[in-house]
Amino acid sequence: MSVFSVRLRKNVKEKMEKYKDRVDWAEEVRRFIGEKLRTLKAESNIRNILEELSKIPIESPKRSSVASLREDRESH
Repeated sequence: MSVFSVRLRKNVKEKMEKYKDRVDWAEEVRRFIGEKLRTLKAESNIRNILEELSKIPIESPKRSSVASLREDRESH
């Protein structure tokens, strides 16, 4: 395990001290960082997927949509 230090304003640290019996601050920070990392990874994955999708050529149909609809209606 590694150590990560954070500087806080004195008044923030004093307020945290008031609740140290109710809040495990280190665990809260670890949980927040884990959630933030998961969010960033998901955003990165989405960007990568969108980038890959943008590389796929989209072919326009050779026929018009009107012709396709007409053909579909006539086939039933």
